[in-house]
Amino acid sequence: MRFMVTLALTCAPALAGLQAQVGRNQGVLDPNVATLEQLRALPGLDSGLVQGVMASRPFLSMTDLNTLLSQKLAADQLKALYPRLFLAINLNTASRDEILLVPGVGPRMLREFQEYRPYTGLAQFRREMGKYVDSTEVARLEQYVFVPLDLNTASDEDILGIPGLGPRMLREFKEYRPYPNIEKFRREIGKYVNEKEVARLERYVTIR
Repeated sequence: MRFMVTLALTCAPALAGLQAQVGRNQGVLDPNVATLEQLRALPGLDSGLVQGVMASRPFLSMTDLNTLLSQKLAADQLKALYPRLFLAINLNTASRDEILLVPGVGPRMLREFQEYRPYTGLAQFRREMGKYVDSTEVARLEQYVFVPLDLNTASDEDILGIPGLGPRMLREFKEYRPYPNIEKFRREIGKYVNEKEVARLERYVTIR
């Protein structure tokens, strides 16, 4: 029994790293799944910009969204908007410019985000960022990031954490396991949604 307890404690950090790949949201809207009414309620978004966002979806990076919005919004307007509208960035691949779009992230925190790559999961992100900021700030930052989840091993909870993904698509994700490559994911999920939606979903997944 003592051996089993010790083994469980030893493995706990590794297991935790496999969970919670998409950050817990505290009210930040995802531009790819936000409704028309939700977008209209945001500061600085006139009808033209709202229509532009809707027509340009899906955005595959936060820099794509920023490029669209910065055509009409000033830097201070974007700064006020992004705590409420943001496309989560991939912690392992996001560019310097993309990380700096995260509300409240400056050059110092940029270095910390990049230092611990590759991230195995958000448990690692929480642990490493917790060396520099308190738990409240870590939870706030977590809303803007994700680590791609493993298609073959991700839990139901983690898969359902993907924005806009419900029980029906959860079944389809799991039905075709094991995925030998990402091409199979595109092919099988493409039976249920269009190519743009496959590309949006693919942002959140990987095969290890």
